[in-house]
This record gives sequence, structure tokens and C-alpha cells, in this order.
Amino acid sequence: MTSHDLTTTCSTAENRQLTYSEYGDPDGVPVLFLHGTPGSGRLGELFDDDARQRGVRLLAPTRPGYGRSEPWPDRAVADAGTYLADVLDDAGVESAGVIGFSGGGAHALALAATQPDRVERVDLVAGTTPPSVAAETPTPQRVLSGLAGATPRLLGGLLRAQAWLAARRDPSFVLAQYTDDPGSVPERVGEAVKADFLDALGDSRSGVVTEFRNTAAAWGIALDDVRADVRVRHGDEDANVPLVNARGLHERLPSAELHVLDGADHLGTLVGATPDALTAQAEDA
Repeated sequence: MTSHDLTTTCSTAENRQLTYSEYGDPDGVPVLFLHGTPGSGRLGELFDDDARQRGVRLLAPTRPGYGRSEPWPDRAVADAGTYLADVLDDAGVESAGVIGFSGGGAHALALAATQPDRVERVDLVAGTTPPSVAAETPTPQRVLSGLAGATPRLLGGLLRAQAWLAARRDPSFVLAQYTDDPGSVPERVGEAVKADFLDALGDSRSGVVTEFRNTAAAWGIALDDVRADVRVRHGDEDANVPLVNARGLHERLPSAELHVLDGADHLGTLVGATPDALTAQAEDA
């Protein structure tokens, strides 16, 4: 994997500093890549070669409170439409496709619902789902969301300790959050996921605390307002976001396709489905 990372800092309408990284073909079809929870735009590095080969300009924002993007503790899911539009403006892009991984799926849908003229199409890759369609909530997500709402300082401290440990351990320590078989993950993927995790939590834990709280409550958007074509790409062995929840979301979206990856867990869906999403984004443009 050859990286061509270019990281830019822009100012949002709320006068907050937010960073985004660019990968792939600088003259290609613009596609936003939205990281998970926790995460950062650095995760887009995994797909630098894939994006370049497909003629995609991959814009990977780091959401508020992660990495070097300024915290915004009282933001809502629906606010994604404003700061992601600011990223597109800064990049000189009128409209783009969107890929939302895991927690980034909520923000992809929020952008599509609130800024329909800026969104061409949406691919949800192992995307989280709103509580209104979720049939199952895995215990780790329930615990983390509860801590984020009731004792955010405690959760922030736990995350700080987790990041300290992750920096000193093998990538499998981080990978275990996303797969039951860390040993099967290619080395380059493991290193990239670890680096993304450390970048996300190194300066602040505000972003992850905010998002665990927000995604467990009403998102403040109407799914019926999502007019862009949506592809829901989900693994049938995803323990982080169960497939039954993805099926529920698919049924609620006005224009959506469901693509199920056999034998794929949360991380396996990211690695297996994102190149296909990039292909589809490039072909649809």
C-alpha cells in the first residue's frame, strides 16, 4: 500500500477547526469516506490504492472531537450535514458520493437527509442503525452508550487508559473490538486500524463520548428525507451491528439495496465491501 495522504485543516461554519485527509486520484470522482466510532480520517489510507485504481478522489474527514479536529461536545447527529458540507466546500466539491463505515453510517445518512443536493449516492458499510429500527443492541454498545450518557468523564478516562494500552500492545488489542479472529487480519490492515484508533483518541476522547451518546438516542433526521440511492453492505457475522438491524434500516429507506457478505464480521465487511463500494461510486458518477 502506497500512501498519498494529504491532510488539510479547514474552518467550519461554527468556527471550529476540522481536518480531512485525501487519498486516491486527486482528479477523480469525489467520494467522502466517514470513519467509525472511534476513528479518524486516517482510516482512509487503507483504500488509497483502491481509490486511485478506480479514479476516486477519497476525502476522509476526521469528525469533531477526534484527532486534531476541534471538539464539539453538544453536536447532534443531524449536525453532520453542516460540517461535512464545509469539508466539501473547502475541497472545491459541489456534490459527492458518501461511504459511511460503522458509526460513520449515521453521519452519512444525516448528510444525505439534510443536504440532499450535496449527496450523489450513499454506501453504508457495516453501518450503525438508528434505535427506531434496531432489533438488537449488543452488550458492549449498550454499556458504552450508557456510560456516555450517565458518566461521560468516566468513559473518557476508560478510553484514555485503553489508548495508552493500545499504544504499547500488538494491533490485535485493537482488532479484538472489531473481529473475533485478529490473527487472520493482514498485517497492513492491523497496523492501519491500530494507527487510526490511536489517532482518534490521542488528543481528545470527546468525539467518541459524544457519538456513543448520540447514536443511542433519536438521530434527529427523517429517514424518508434520504433521497439518494443507498446501498447497505453488511456482513452476516457482524457482532458489532447485527445483520437484523441492517435489514430493518434497509426496509425503512426509500431507495436502498441490501448486499449481504457471507461470513464477514465488522472488520471483514470494512475490508471486503469498501473496494466494491468505491467501484460502484465511480461507475455511478
